[in-house]
Amino acid sequence: MRKILKTNILLGASALVLGFGLAACGGDSAPKEPAMRTQTEASFTFPDVALPDALKSNTVLADWTGPYGGVPAFETVKLEDLKPALEYGMERSLAEIDMITANPDAPTFENTIVALERTGSDLDRIYTYWGIWASNMSSPEFRAVQGEMAPILSAFSSKITQNEALFERVKAVHDSDAVDSLRPDQQRLVKLVYDGFARNGATLNETDKARYAEINQRLATLHTTFSNNVLADEEGYVTPLTQDQLGGLSDSYIKAAAAAAKARDMDGYIVTNTRSSMSPFLTYSTERDLREKVWRTYYSRGDNGDATDNNAIIAEILQLRDERVGLLGYDNYAQWRLADRMAGTPERAIELMEAVWPAAIARVAEEVADMQAVADAEGADITIQPWDYRFYAEKVRRDKYDLDSDEVKQYLQLGKLTEAMFFTAGELFNFEFTPVPEGSVPVFHPDVKVWDVTDKDSGDHIGLWYLDPFARQGKRSGAWATSYRSHTTFDGPKNVLSSNNSNFVKGAEGEPVLISWDDANTFFHEMGHALHFLSSNVAYPTLNGGVRDYTEFQSQLLERWLSTDEVVNNYLVHYKTGEPMPADLRQKIKDAATFNQGFATTEYLASALVDMRYHTTDPTGIDPDAFERETLADLNMPDEIVMRHRSPHFGHIFSGEGYSAGYYGYMWADVLTSDAAESFAQAPGGFYDKEVADKLVKYLFAPRNAIDPAEAFRLFKGRDADISALLRDRGFPVPEE
Repeated sequence: MRKILKTNILLGASALVLGFGLAACGGDSAPKEPAMRTQTEASFTFPDVALPDALKSNTVLADWTGPYGGVPAFETVKLEDLKPALEYGMERSLAEIDMITANPDAPTFENTIVALERTGSDLDRIYTYWGIWASNMSSPEFRAVQGEMAPILSAFSSKITQNEALFERVKAVHDSDAVDSLRPDQQRLVKLVYDGFARNGATLNETDKARYAEINQRLATLHTTFSNNVLADEEGYVTPLTQDQLGGLSDSYIKAAAAAAKARDMDGYIVTNTRSSMSPFLTYSTERDLREKVWRTYYSRGDNGDATDNNAIIAEILQLRDERVGLLGYDNYAQWRLADRMAGTPERAIELMEAVWPAAIARVAEEVADMQAVADAEGADITIQPWDYRFYAEKVRRDKYDLDSDEVKQYLQLGKLTEAMFFTAGELFNFEFTPVPEGSVPVFHPDVKVWDVTDKDSGDHIGLWYLDPFARQGKRSGAWATSYRSHTTFDGPKNVLSSNNSNFVKGAEGEPVLISWDDANTFFHEMGHALHFLSSNVAYPTLNGGVRDYTEFQSQLLERWLSTDEVVNNYLVHYKTGEPMPADLRQKIKDAATFNQGFATTEYLASALVDMRYHTTDPTGIDPDAFERETLADLNMPDEIVMRHRSPHFGHIFSGEGYSAGYYGYMWADVLTSDAAESFAQAPGGFYDKEVADKLVKYLFAPRNAIDPAEAFRLFKGRDADISALLRDRGFPVPEE
């Protein structure tokens, strides 16, 4: 859960415009250099307050102590302390807000905006533990607290965003001439804070404010229920396998399936209901009936007509979101959501997606024809279905490129890939990763490892990096990055506590963990987020936030280093022989780089387009299952593919609001990624060119949200981004100008 005071409340940011050649650019003026500072601010501070006696032993509220600037006490924190800690944290934060509004001095940047940045230090620590219990170590006991507290936390948030006296002070600073004398990053902070209030109900009348807050509380409950329902289906549904049902599966997969069964006190083997288990099974299993079963089990999460069915929840979420933005004067939810994104409007986001969609589904038709030919030649007597796509795509891959995905996995060891990421971070960011002594930093599970991140030249400490790589019960599926503490300097330099989380299937004791090329890309992707955290040079907490259709850019870009010669030659080595990946296999991977892009692009775009349709349509009386089917039919969605995230388990948009009406952002960011990658590809030093790498860190990573993302990209590239690079990357036709 992100920090309410400095992120969730301040959902708004300045409206950002980026020209892709699809629409007009956001201005032709010369970009300005970002101005960052590291001094400590001297301004309004809050007095130290001793904890009440009843809370002095509360483990959740305890200050972080120990090395590295203090670290979370993961090993000793107690879940039973969470609720009273939250209650105190909210009370303390509201008291701090009251101190700001009671200040008799005229509102200034220091006594209002910076003071607001200082609020909620107790909650900052509490939300770190909340996030771990919600994502990495969920339990029925936590979910009970989560369900109870979610609407209460929403109401607390509304008390701040709808605090008229606080908003008046923020507005006074925003409207004052004094803003012109502030540094550029401080001016941006003022605008972000003001927009965050204005976009979240601060300007409404009292009746509408009350309804706005009521809607937010209900949405908080619905988002939590949606997420827990998906987790319940991931934990509750598995597909058991017997010895005679293992045809086509690799030894490493079989061992992992046995280990997964053992972890659940089951005999034999199981396919768990997560993508990391489902995808390789559908790719290699020769048991077509089981492939269909596994496929249906996975894509039916949240859609089983039982107590964890999410369709009614989706309908209510859409209705409430639409009503809420209507109070603010917007025509639909997407219009409100994109007003502070790079896309600016739903129409521009749709324009980008529709520019790519025809080429994507045309490529699917070609891919299906190739697969059907293979099936016919084998006498399979089938018509390709969604549960056949990965299986026959792998056969086509082998036939066209002589590329065996399982052969590639032999060179993709989790440990070596971690070393490869450290090497890349060292070359680009000058970071060095050193394992901390075991036991010196508390962790929340034995699988979690921690590294000290320092500057290679100076040795200065930058932060810690935590890695939680393996799937287990109580851990949500997928891969993600988060931070437990962000870099700031306004109250003295703070180091970064960053974390990456994956769901790789843990191998048998003593066996290396081998992963697919796609999973290796995702591993690098999430490391990109961590490097974004670690490279921050911003002064204020809010500036560590981001613009949703920009924040995926940095992580998507880092994926490109996986296939560089330096990484392949030194880290992609055979798990048995230690020999580097041979040149002919590398060439096959390169030749097949655009293989199956029809599938990858279409399954993603289908989800993004359905997301946008949901949030630009009148949701009155909506039936999500029917709406999904009808929307896909209208898009001419190929029968052989399903959305990457079907609506009932589309957590990106229904378990919260971070990606709602914003799933398109991955493609928007990918336009930036493809264009930026060409700068490295064309540089004298290639992907390790020092000059380009310095610009990458200076303009695209370190400033975070301290400068307009469109301006940041222009500083790096010298112009706005161009969609043609994306089309070239995916092997799609590039329209003539």
